[in-house]
Amino acid sequence: QLHGLAHSPGQQPGVLGGEDALDLADVRGAKAAKTALVVAAAGGHDLLLVGPPGAGKTMLARRVPTILSTPTVDEALEVTKVHSVAGLLPASQPLVRRRPFRAPHHSISDAGMVGGGRIPRPGEISLAHHGVLFLDELPEFRRPVVEALRQPLEEGAIALGRATTTVRYPCRFMLVAAMNPCPCGYLGDVRHECLCSPRQIERYRARLSGPLLDRIDLHIEVPAVEVSDLAIDEHPQAESSAQIAVRVEAARQRQRQRFAQVANTHCNAEMESAGVRQHCRPLDTPAATLLRAAMERLGLSARAHDRILKVSRTIADLAASERIRVEHVAEAVQYRCLDRPTQAPLRSSLQESG
Repeated sequence: QLHGLAHSPGQQPGVLGGEDALDLADVRGAKAAKTALVVAAAGGHDLLLVGPPGAGKTMLARRVPTILSTPTVDEALEVTKVHSVAGLLPASQPLVRRRPFRAPHHSISDAGMVGGGRIPRPGEISLAHHGVLFLDELPEFRRPVVEALRQPLEEGAIALGRATTTVRYPCRFMLVAAMNPCPCGYLGDVRHECLCSPRQIERYRARLSGPLLDRIDLHIEVPAVEVSDLAIDEHPQAESSAQIAVRVEAARQRQRQRFAQVANTHCNAEMESAGVRQHCRPLDTPAATLLRAAMERLGLSARAHDRILKVSRTIADLAASERIRVEHVAEAVQYRCLDRPTQAPLRSSLQESG
């Protein structure tokens, strides 16, 4: 019988699992960011956390596996095969019973990320199959390494070709990345002055291409933690990872029923265009009007349009709503903070446009 998402104590970043004691309830403040984490986990959406140093981005990311559903037998077998091929399966662990959590350093090579070698071996994206790939300080990764993620994010597999053979490895992972909002890290922080010029901020964000950001469903602001949030005795006990996982599993169950007859689609994030049209439309008039205003105001691409609809569908699933309503679209649009103009404050929102 497969166990849950517990982790082995003392394991290092970049390997299977994390620590048994990790719980989302331990993260103080960041209420909006934690809500976004739940949405991402419920729909299998990729996530980018944007905030100043010390805001808790890494703490949040390392707790994502604790709210994901338990791997099915088929998923566990697939993960086990990949780690066995890579030579990373311990002799005492014939079956990987947890979702992987991989956290490679930003100095990683192309081959280390996507796989390679004379005899092609799985890279980090395949070792994170059915789990989480965490990229901290995303703009610090070499651009070719980051751009190499675009095709695997879309297809969920990577083909490694050599002169005599081609090997195809699965890589259907949930990408969780983190970055500062600007080079100095303090754009939008009310307690520190940002010393970066608009040009410096633009160059920093330009390290991530538009096509890659389009493929990340949620861009979430993680503000600095307020001192009042650190006073444990003054706040009620936050919702635990185990409690959140129940809600996430309920939303995933709705998606499994929705896509039961659809090949290669298990969650909202994996919907193709036809699925978006079938399961995310028609929108009622208020929701359609809001989405149209967001597209025009932010200059979003068609891909970003569909991403917003997918996230809206997940938010509706968490609310046990059959239809996507205007409040679901409004929340999904707010999860696209990097689509705002560089000159605008990071905390700005569409509320100005009514």
